[in-house]
Amino acid sequence: MKHCALAVGALFSLLALTPAFATPQEDETRAFFTRFVAAQNAHDLTRIRAMLWDSPKMLWFARGEANWGPDAVVSKLKEYYKGTWQLQPDMSHFSVVMLNDDVAQLMVPVAFTRGHPGEAAQVDTFLISQTLLKGKDGWHVASIMPLADTHFK
Repeated sequence: MKHCALAVGALFSLLALTPAFATPQEDETRAFFTRFVAAQNAHDLTRIRAMLWDSPKMLWFARGEANWGPDAVVSKLKEYYKGTWQLQPDMSHFSVVMLNDDVAQLMVPVAFTRGHPGEAAQVDTFLISQTLLKGKDGWHVASIMPLADTHFK
């Protein structure tokens, strides 16, 4: 009996040190975000547009500028894609909070390699906050907010 109690105690200690298992929605949002990054790195504006929330309230706030609606976001990305634009998220720090079954808030540090055409690219890391909404046809990005302070605790 003593060995059983020790084994159970060891199991609970191990579980306390192990991160919680992701829910199916968290796994879905991680996979969606990975596809969204791949679409950006491929500069695939059609695929990116399909992944954005189709609403004039969709927001990407970057460089002090609000880009409202998916068409404005795609237009801004098209401009950026004339130069260098590559993303490298640190998925070991990917975090998602399910606000309900259809709304997720994610945060992840992302290294951006970017530069204007003909200029040397630079790498900057931002903490990216995205709100995702799930509709009948899957997840969509409702907002993107890059934060310069990447030391999220």
